[in-house]
Amino acid sequence: MKGYYLRYLQVLVRFLPVAIALLRDRRRFLLFGPPRQAPPAVHHQRARRLTETMLDLGPAFIKVGQVLSTRPDIVPPIYVEEFATLQDEVPEDVGGDPMTVVEEELGNDPAVDLETLERVAGGSLAFVYTVEFDAGDERERIALKVRRPGLVSVIERDLRVIRGLVPLLSTFADERQRYSLRNLADDFEEIILEELDFEREASVMAEIGDNFVDNDRIVIPETYDDRCSERLIAMEFVEGRKITEDDALEAAGTDSTEIATLIARTYLQMGLVDGVFHADPHPGNLAVSDDGQLIIYDYGMSQRLTRQEQDEIVDLYRTLVQRDVDGLLNSLIALEVLEPDVDRVAIRRVLELVIENLEGESDVTWRLILTELLSMLHDFPFRIPPNVMLLMRVGTVGEGVCRSLDPEFDFISVTQTFLVEHGFIENELESLLGEVKTDVRRSAPVLAGLPARADAVMGQLERGELVVRTDPVESPSAGDPGVGYAVITAGLLVATGVFTFHAQPYEFVSLVAAALSFLQYVRVRRAATTR
Repeated sequence: MKGYYLRYLQVLVRFLPVAIALLRDRRRFLLFGPPRQAPPAVHHQRARRLTETMLDLGPAFIKVGQVLSTRPDIVPPIYVEEFATLQDEVPEDVGGDPMTVVEEELGNDPAVDLETLERVAGGSLAFVYTVEFDAGDERERIALKVRRPGLVSVIERDLRVIRGLVPLLSTFADERQRYSLRNLADDFEEIILEELDFEREASVMAEIGDNFVDNDRIVIPETYDDRCSERLIAMEFVEGRKITEDDALEAAGTDSTEIATLIARTYLQMGLVDGVFHADPHPGNLAVSDDGQLIIYDYGMSQRLTRQEQDEIVDLYRTLVQRDVDGLLNSLIALEVLEPDVDRVAIRRVLELVIENLEGESDVTWRLILTELLSMLHDFPFRIPPNVMLLMRVGTVGEGVCRSLDPEFDFISVTQTFLVEHGFIENELESLLGEVKTDVRRSAPVLAGLPARADAVMGQLERGELVVRTDPVESPSAGDPGVGYAVITAGLLVATGVFTFHAQPYEFVSLVAAALSFLQYVRVRRAATTR
């Protein structure tokens, strides 16, 4: 327990300067005084300082930063962007020597030659080595992902510290942020403890590999299950060059747009079709092989979805792409982002405003959509469940990678095309036909009863039981008898402009109809002026 209090004090001291600066933005003298406006450059400096502090404090706080990079409802956009740069770069001596784990797990395995062990990469939770392996017929190099020794106790202590900081942070937060902070602590603990379980990671990795076994553009390293454990994963060693490395794509015979599209479609396939996905697509985990294949490393941050969760997330993507306000509201409630008893009228107005704001943007991205959506929901209590949080990370980080490769890459367009191809949404023509069918189906009962109703009305008129007032409300001279034809003509001309971009020559039909309507307008006006 003594270690907990010392760690709590250490963390508090490290974050205190930035915390005081942020509090002074709200009240210049902490407890009183007017707010002050810090320029963006100052916030960038603070965000960088926070990022460096998280790196120094170790694995648990690095994961905190990575999770906060998906939470614009808690931290401002400048901090979100800076936290997104956290990519597990930690000194090797943090948490102990991973070689002790290798020796304990594989020291007695005659097929593994530990004298050939070489370090390849390091992260906040583990290190990756290569080693020669006797496969029977030949010797080959395999990769070993090794968890830092003693890491579980360190993580558990830091998780207690983080949970202990929540009440302190809540005293300075507004009601909405307090609700988010309480839920974030629970969800974060679930995410990081799952990432410490290497047996789970190996099984997820194998499952994703099976899902892409027929796709020769995607490489998921195979695992050696009999040599995997809770703290070590033995897997196929697949070499590749980081996708953001200079000339990597050119050497592989592919281009930036092609590989960006492949990345986007791969992650959409994982999340929306397969229901099990890799949730950490930063450049360090993505590589390209010599023949242009996409290689995906490190499956610690990953997730499985139930069938129901998968359907609900598909609905969320579909409603976002289609700008369907009612559908979006229902999806947010189904995913437990919003409470079922939320004020639907008020939320609907907010979502309509979000859609209007997005339609005014020339460059709409997933990050912009999520930032706009979560910032507009700030007056309502909401949470982001772990599955949704990780999918948000996939969308924002993955989109960032794609746009770093191709600045003009349209992630939304690729998503819409993917949804159409897999039958999640209809194309524009099918959607129009569906709406027409729905209208006809709803109108059929009314049309079927129309003759009987018309006969009844005519009977009432004949018997004098129905009086119809025909006196005009205004003098006929007050109106234009041809205004209806003018409106129709204008509408048909607008339709002609729209149909010009359609593959079929519908604009000619619309133009002829506009001309006929205009001639009728002229005839009516002439008749009116000669009376």
